[in-house]
Amino acid sequence: MKISIIIPTYNEADYIQELLNYLHEHANSSVAEILVVDGQSIDHTPQKVQDAGIKCIISPKKGRAAQMNLGARQANGDILYFVHADSYPPKSYANDVVQSIENGAESGCYRFSFDSDKWLLKVNSWFTRFDRLMCRGGDQTLFIKRDLFEELNGFKNYAIMEDFEIIKRLRERGTFHIIPKSAVVSARKYEENSYLKVNFINLIIFLMFYFGASENTMVHAYKSLISGT
Repeated sequence: MKISIIIPTYNEADYIQELLNYLHEHANSSVAEILVVDGQSIDHTPQKVQDAGIKCIISPKKGRAAQMNLGARQANGDILYFVHADSYPPKSYANDVVQSIENGAESGCYRFSFDSDKWLLKVNSWFTRFDRLMCRGGDQTLFIKRDLFEELNGFKNYAIMEDFEIIKRLRERGTFHIIPKSAVVSARKYEENSYLKVNFINLIIFLMFYFGASENTMVHAYKSLISGT
């Protein structure tokens, strides 16, 4: 089985090369390709990707869902592995993903930890070991068998909460696996805002999603409350 890594980006010029180098360094023969799908960045993200020797696809539509769906359509792998630009999976990621599929998983993710020693962020990370929808999210990276992704018609074209929505559908199949290792996630959002504010906003948006709020309502609430997005 071959893995296609798909990374949605928007204005990640300062960070993307480091991630691409990391993923390439720790890839093995299971990794068929790395695709970056850029949402019309206004910085030098596409050039940085090309400088790293990686294919950069420019999406005609902005938004992670649209970008990841486009990347999936152009990918060649049997397994689609979606990685956010500020998330670093464990060095063993290629073996972990293939082994999970071989053991019967159709999809799954990692837990996560932050690149910060602040104890409040360690509390956040600790909860990701639990198999609850509220404890999930795209920052934990997400692998899905290609045929299943196509069966589900990919990500719904949401501007927000697209990761929770597809994970909700995946978990209903009973074959979603949480790998007991952690992806390392940037704490920059928490540095630009307060810890309590970010967690409060995340809770509000999740409850809105859970109780069926419209996409426009969730997007408006999120953008009006948080900076650095």
